[in-house]
Amino acid sequence: MSAAPGDACLRCTVAFATRERQYLWSVELPGGARIADALTAARRQAPAELAAQVPWDSAAVGIFGELRSRGDRCAEGDRIEIYRPLRRDPREGRRERVQRERSRGTQRDKPMRRNSSAKR
Repeated sequence: MSAAPGDACLRCTVAFATRERQYLWSVELPGGARIADALTAARRQAPAELAAQVPWDSAAVGIFGELRSRGDRCAEGDRIEIYRPLRRDPREGRRERVQRERSRGTQRDKPMRRNSSAKR
């Protein structure tokens, strides 16, 4: 996708991370481009073996950590992120960890709360 003469050109970065590595693609887009256009441009740049692993069409996307729609417009300098699904819900993992610790009889030391009304 190349900009027509006289059109504003946007430069954005598309990011995708695996557990082992982060991948970044710099893309140039015409003014008014949408997130879907940036993903298409990045897909063209990605090596075939990596492009097959990236969920270009199905994963949630965002800009600078804020969830967005593929139809949202891009702005100059945006970091468009492709999010991987979590392997498990972090809250559920914490609940399981607490249950294991309780069943073993171990409990983390918690700091004592100070009573704000007590005299010092």
